[in-house]
Amino acid sequence: MTTAQVTWIKDKQFVGETGSGHGLVLDTSTQFGGGDTGPSPMELLLLGQAGCTGIDVIYILKERMKKPVTGLSVTVEGVRAETQPKVYTDIALTYRLHGRGLTEKDVVRAIELSETKYCSASIMFAKTARIRSRYEIVDDDSGARWEGNIGAP
Repeated sequence: MTTAQVTWIKDKQFVGETGSGHGLVLDTSTQFGGGDTGPSPMELLLLGQAGCTGIDVIYILKERMKKPVTGLSVTVEGVRAETQPKVYTDIALTYRLHGRGLTEKDVVRAIELSETKYCSASIMFAKTARIRSRYEIVDDDSGARWEGNIGAP
């Protein structure tokens, strides 16, 4: 079982602590009565998705496929419903990879496996949101660049 706890500090600020002992400040923007001293809970959900799929993609490419990945960043943008509950309805992920000899086929396969089989966050979000993914690959040796979309645009 995974556990987490938040403790109210003041206004709309909380300190969160995970069962593994890691902590962070949660807040909201001043527009909504917070102090803007930390990420909002909804921002953390997007960060969690980016981290979840990023860990998967690195593991699949480096450990399972034995590909020489030297860098990965995952950018996520989310659009929320206008009415309550304001769930995410549209999420766009951009994977930026660096490596030597990475192929589009391998990168696409790793991302697809993450988003449809391994990343629990992406699979949960897919229940309420349209998820669109794209990738950018830079070869460290030649400087060649490839980019594309995964699945439906």
